[in-house]
Amino acid sequence: MSSQRIVVVGIGYVGLSLAVLLSQQNEVIAIDLDESKVDKVNNRVSPIDDGEISAFFADKKLNLTATTDVVPAISAADIVIVATPTNYDQTADTFDTSSVESVIGLVVEHNPSALVVVKSTVPVGFTERVRAAFGSDNIVFSPEFLREGRALHDNLYPSRIIVGEDSARGQSFADLLAAASLDENPPVLLTESTEAEAIKLFANTYLALRVAFFNELDTFAAVRGLDARSVIDGVSLDPRIGGGYNNPSFGYGGYCLPKDTKQLLANYRDVPQSTIRAVVEANEQRKDFIASDILARKPTTVGVFRLIMKAGSDNFRESSIIGIIERLRAHGAEVIVYEPNLDDDTFAEVELVRDFDDFAVRSDVIVANRAAPELSGFGDKLYTRDLFGTN
Repeated sequence: MSSQRIVVVGIGYVGLSLAVLLSQQNEVIAIDLDESKVDKVNNRVSPIDDGEISAFFADKKLNLTATTDVVPAISAADIVIVATPTNYDQTADTFDTSSVESVIGLVVEHNPSALVVVKSTVPVGFTERVRAAFGSDNIVFSPEFLREGRALHDNLYPSRIIVGEDSARGQSFADLLAAASLDENPPVLLTESTEAEAIKLFANTYLALRVAFFNELDTFAAVRGLDARSVIDGVSLDPRIGGGYNNPSFGYGGYCLPKDTKQLLANYRDVPQSTIRAVVEANEQRKDFIASDILARKPTTVGVFRLIMKAGSDNFRESSIIGIIERLRAHGAEVIVYEPNLDDDTFAEVELVRDFDDFAVRSDVIVANRAAPELSGFGDKLYTRDLFGTN
């Protein structure tokens, strides 16, 4: 396969992992408006917490540069991969796809023959709509299935490669991803664009459903005085159920699951459903239970250990622990937070304590969505629902 000139717009988990992956065999330019991210990539320092990306930067020869200058890079590209954020707009009840559409508009204006591959998560029907709006058939959706902190690993060993165009061009892009992976024959599926968009949202919503199910099992066990781990172990021994995504938490969070479940629920407008809505509601109910369970200890000061969504991540977005903090404060509890990834004095009006020993002494209860080695000696002072030590 001949080398391609590829532009990746967005230096986040999705964009950076793809840029690193594809720059092994192709000329890749990564674009971001954040100059600090651009500088780090050019100096081979990962701006995100991902061990494999850091290792590739240290050990691999990559044909990768980064820039904030969008138009010149796009104008010379064969392929433009869009990996910009699509946050959920609660008012509009849909993803905010303005950043994706802005990039598409620039490509159509400056390099209309280039193939645009949208990796950002979008509503079902988005690709058809923007093809019509921009008068271009050179727009393809290809969902990503990456874990935060393991994004490059999941590109190197893909669970599946899906491209929303059942054509030679779609196969060519799938081949590009497969050639850069370390799997000899990763599963490849070519679909129409709308089906590919639905696959992404339904896959993440199923994962959210599984998280919600085991969290509700854990809530039941806690209220009834059962050994939650024994129950989960017994349920998970059924091979049809298995042991993945069964570790109780304070609720699902992060970049994908909260917004993707809400978007799928919005796409169900005028379509009968009950399960999808129940998943969204169950996640809020879990946070209510966790907060009330903590308050039942009657603490004077609640110490929250880390704001990150899960171990190995540096992402606070939609982290379930933030919802717990909001509920605790609404009930008048004093809350302090230990989060070494932040240099500020406060986070959302909550005091950040930089010294762990000081944090531990001041906390009547230490709340942790995921247990960590430094918490092992705190006994009954530690509050967590982490049973298996996994994410």
